[in-house]
Amino acid sequence: MEEQENIIVADALGVIKTDIDKEYLAHLLCLGGTCRYRFNERDFELHAGDLSIIRKRKLIDRVQPSEDFRCRIIYATPGFIDLCTPQSNYGMKGSLALFLNPVMHLTPEQQIVCRRDFDLLEQRIRDTGHRFYRETLINTMQAAILDFFDFHARIYGDSDISTQNASIMNRFLKMLEEGTYREHREVTYYADCLCVTSKYLSEVSKKVSGYAANYWINRYTILDISRQLRNKSLTFVQISDMFGFSSPAYFSRYVQQNLGVRPSDYRE
Repeated sequence: MEEQENIIVADALGVIKTDIDKEYLAHLLCLGGTCRYRFNERDFELHAGDLSIIRKRKLIDRVQPSEDFRCRIIYATPGFIDLCTPQSNYGMKGSLALFLNPVMHLTPEQQIVCRRDFDLLEQRIRDTGHRFYRETLINTMQAAILDFFDFHARIYGDSDISTQNASIMNRFLKMLEEGTYREHREVTYYADCLCVTSKYLSEVSKKVSGYAANYWINRYTILDISRQLRNKSLTFVQISDMFGFSSPAYFSRYVQQNLGVRPSDYRE
């Protein structure tokens, strides 16, 4: 069933790789041990009872679990999460707040609720004979999302991000996630698509994420280029053309400026 590909409950890291083409959101509850990782250029460390929600998995790297690390993870595609997310401004604001800090330190009571949500989801995924399988799965995921909203609101309070700014930033990031940066790396292009000025888009991006709009364009671009460079079946010229660079020399300078090494050295 399609739903079984859209949502997966796992008991270990690595079930879904971070560099696959299909995107998954990760909801991880730490049950024991520790796990360090870097997300959005910041370092985080999980301990027992911590819930980590990663909405932009391509921005995560340097994952270092301890030998005794134990966890449960819900992987879900963005489309399935959108389908299950209640129509609430908090969902938009909360997702951006998690973009800055994806970790929630749950109370013992919240941990019980969270584990129950994971158990119910796993049970619903397995119950493929249910006559209303899809509906029950969506309903169970929606209940879990509402609990995640509640955890976040109780821990961090209401977000001070305006609905308008949250909407602009979400639409901007969605364009980047769709790969628009391969053809367009100018802030003016995105600003025009969002019907705002370049200055305003950069100000919103800085306020919401801590970084200007140009940072995110380059960030998504270089992450994609890094993945393509690891594919040794592609030549540097092919990768350069894929991203619309005017010449392989310009492509090489861009890579060296952002990765600190030449494409050939990175591939080695």
